[in-house]
Amino acid sequence: MDFARLTFEQPIIKLQERIAELRKLNAEGEIDFSSEVETLSVKLEQMKEQIYSNLSIWERVQVARHPRRPYTQDYINKIIDDWTELHGDRLFSDDQAIITGLGFLDGRRVAVIGHQKGRSTKEKLRHNFGSPRPEGFRKALRVMELAERFKLPIISFLDTAGAYPGIGSEERGVAEAIARNIRDMFTLTVPIIVIVIGEGGSGGALGIGVGDRVYMLQNGYYSVISPEGCAAILWRDGAKAQMAAEALKVSGNHLIELGIVDRFLPEPLGGAHNGLDETALIIKETLVTDLAELSKLPTDELLDLRYKKFRAMGRFTEKPA
Repeated sequence: MDFARLTFEQPIIKLQERIAELRKLNAEGEIDFSSEVETLSVKLEQMKEQIYSNLSIWERVQVARHPRRPYTQDYINKIIDDWTELHGDRLFSDDQAIITGLGFLDGRRVAVIGHQKGRSTKEKLRHNFGSPRPEGFRKALRVMELAERFKLPIISFLDTAGAYPGIGSEERGVAEAIARNIRDMFTLTVPIIVIVIGEGGSGGALGIGVGDRVYMLQNGYYSVISPEGCAAILWRDGAKAQMAAEALKVSGNHLIELGIVDRFLPEPLGGAHNGLDETALIIKETLVTDLAELSKLPTDELLDLRYKKFRAMGRFTEKPA
């Protein structure tokens, strides 16, 4: 298994390299290292279980940003049949930081929207590293309105560090585009399921993140701001991102306790990038089950529950004047 060289994974990497070295020597046939390989292999699995079961919040943020972590298009390729991508906001351009389209999930026609980051340098630039401009949010809303017209459930995959804050994006009204999406998603009469598959950063995520069910993969994170951005504002030092991540409570049971996400979807040991098929199957089964349940709800009840879900998020106290 090819693990990334994240800092906390170094012991795993070293043990894997040792096992590979012994297997190579064993293949040469001079000395039998089979028992040593077996012993170290057991130790390796125990080490992976120990490390990945006890990740800190900051370490989970690192896994969420893993360069080989599956993106929206990877899950679409695995769980959506007859996928047809839809382009453009019909106002300015086609922002590929958000991809949208129609397809079939287990025989049910659905609309899918999601952030797409890209892997190669060329793809990253084309998708703007998954940070949408206003035309990306308007494209998403256009497809959601299309889904509303034809009574298609909506699936939304969140994976962005945040909306693009460049001058052009601001000039074209990125804040208004996000606000409009949030408002209008509360009025859509079709079921909406949201899954944070990696990063859930700020309004860039919330702009397509209003839903009847909000889930997050085990190693994702969801936050009002990136840890680096928070650290830069509070301490004027982006290097304190780890401290900010802990303070923001961007992952773990905190998000469930605050009602931000409904529950976590498990990932293979080491992260979704070490088992795309397994992760995609978990996502597909969740979507199929939930859409069957949500589709049975009367429209008024569906909208009321969606509204109440978001109104109940967070915790606060009031002090007497």
